[in-house]
Order: sequence, then structure tokens, then C-alpha cells
Amino acid sequence: MSAPSALRPGRRCMRRRAGDRPGDRHRRLALLLLACLPFAVHAQSSTVSGTVALSSQLVDRGQAVTPQTPILQGAMSWSFAKGWSVGASASVETRKPDRFAETLAQVARSWSLSPDWQMQANLVYYDYPGNPQARSFDRTEAGMAWIYRDVLTLGVAAIYPVGKTDHHLHGAADIGFHWPLPWHFSLSAGLGVTQATYSYYAYYGHGHGRYEYNRWDTYSYGHAGLLWNDGPWRVEVDRVATSGLPHRHGYPDTAPWVATISWSF
Repeated sequence: MSAPSALRPGRRCMRRRAGDRPGDRHRRLALLLLACLPFAVHAQSSTVSGTVALSSQLVDRGQAVTPQTPILQGAMSWSFAKGWSVGASASVETRKPDRFAETLAQVARSWSLSPDWQMQANLVYYDYPGNPQARSFDRTEAGMAWIYRDVLTLGVAAIYPVGKTDHHLHGAADIGFHWPLPWHFSLSAGLGVTQATYSYYAYYGHGHGRYEYNRWDTYSYGHAGLLWNDGPWRVEVDRVATSGLPHRHGYPDTAPWVATISWSF
């Protein structure tokens, strides 16, 4: 369970890193999508869909990525035969529309296990180019999810950080619940736990150099809220909470409530 967001996969322009040449960040994003072209060639049919959304804040597994400001999001998805799909999305702060707050590219495969159970595997690349403090969120993530009647979702993920010097794998697990109510309303809730690596810097030589060290933390996160859905329109308001998440200087605080309105086509 990532943050309450209409554009999260299945279930965030690439940052330039040391040694990257101009254009490398865009090639990495394109390569993930191009890897899916063989599936598109062999697919007998495909479906294109999209979503546009406006959120009060961008939150990633209980952590705020942006300040508490309106976030405009857009996503496109291509679904092919035999359960394959590819997708991409981007988000911007409405007050800073000239730079991305988050981008992602995804490859996914879904299976039907029984009339009640489905399974999905996905590979996602996340990048947060709009905020230098969000470098630790850049990652490649491989996940598996099991879905029961669109009511209960169980997910696990292996996360490989790409935006810092520590490239050890760490994990996440979550459970999501969705219960329909009358008049197009639904209850939505979720709980999760994840390992996160935070980068800290120490300076030496009167500020002429620095070294980076990393700290591992395990924290839990969750949300509970109300959702309204009617045709292409969806409105969701969630109460967000975390436990064990350390405060980091310079990072925005997570709002206790996050609201999202979206339109799909």
C-alpha cells in the first residue's frame, strides 16, 4: 500500500545521478517501457486507459514527498491479452508546474487463480526529481499481490534504492481492505510495514568535503477513509498515520488527512 493516490500501480523525467550524461535518466524510463513491446506485438487485443487526479499531498508509504499543496497527477495504462500491462504516470505541484514531483513506469502481469482470487506481479521504477531531499525515495521495486474479490489485497515488495550509495535490498508488506457501501460509497483501509534507508551527511575540511552514511529504519504506516465512486469519477478522503518514522530535517510533514479527486477515461 503506497500513499492514497489514484495513480499508484496495482495496487511516482528521471533524476540525474553522478556520472549520468544528459538524457540517461529519460533512457532508463523508456527502456522499462520498451521491454514490454514484445508483449504488445503478440497480444491479440489491447486497451488504453488513463486517469487525471488532484490530491492535497503526495505521500509514499506514509511519508510526505511534497509539502501540503495541491498535486496534479496524470497516468496512462496499456492492457494486453494474457494479463500483461504497462503504464506510466507523472505528478507536479500546481504551484511549480515546470518540474515533476514524481514519475513512475510500470510493467505488470495478472493471473486469475480461482473465481475469487487473483494475483499480480509488477516491476516499477520510481523517481522524484522535483525535490533534492526526496532522493532516498528513488527506487526500483518488484512486487507480488494477491487480491480476493476486490475486497482484500495482500502485497509484498522487494525494494532496490537507486538514489543513494546504499543499494541493499529491503522489503515491504501490506494489507488493504475495501468494502462497498450504499450510494456509491466504500470504506477503505490499509496497514503496512517497510524497511527504509535514510542518507545522512557529515562534513570535513571546513566544509570542503562530505561523506555519506546510511541508517536503516523499520516503520509501519496505514490509512482509513471513505471513498465515493460513480462512473469515471472517484473521490477519496483518508486519515493517514505512521509509527516509528523518524523525523528528518528539511522533509515536509505528512498531513493527517489526504484527499484525492480523479477522473478516468
